Amino acid sequence: MLTFEEKWTKVLACDATYDGLFYTAVKTTGIYCRPSCRSRKPKKENVDFYMTRQEVEAKGFRPCKRCQPEVEHAPHRALVKQVTVYLMEHYKQPIRLEQIAEHVQLSPFHLERTFTQATGETPRQLLERLRIDKAAYLLRTTSMSNLTVCYEVGFQTPSNFYRVFRRVKGCTPNMYRKGGDV
Repeated sequence: MLTFEEKWTKVLACDATYDGLFYTAVKTTGIYCRPSCRSRKPKKENVDFYMTRQEVEAKGFRPCKRCQPEVEHAPHRALVKQVTVYLMEHYKQPIRLEQIAEHVQLSPFHLERTFTQATGETPRQLLERLRIDKAAYLLRTTSMSNLTVCYEVGFQTPSNFYRVFRRVKGCTPNMYRKGGDV
């Protein structure tokens, strides 16, 4: 679902949201890590991405001793992964908390409380961040208009797109496209 460039951006940002969704393997060291690993970043050309631990280990990579990708760190990690995958697959569509809760078979209240405790953000905030990350990628790599990007990433109104984009990135989409990200 994510391109190589998008995954690489998440690795550089040490984004824990993507832990368990893919693994970063470094060809020169033979080690694989979580996207959130704080170890020194390898050269981009020495990196491969794998979707599962089994897949990366089958290729002969061993787990990083710093981030321990083979160890489950949080009790609610499976729920967080399930919600994140659902949001990544459906980010273009209007999504309500009730739909996510039905997908993970929890009450909306319990889902939001548990997810927020585990990640520090609500499912809605994660959805907005996923949409803005995708919008930022499209703004930098395509010539799509801001309005087209707005609808492409799942926002229903341009005003909401601009408001959320400014809150998340600290600048307007036009400023971001010109290299003015924070």
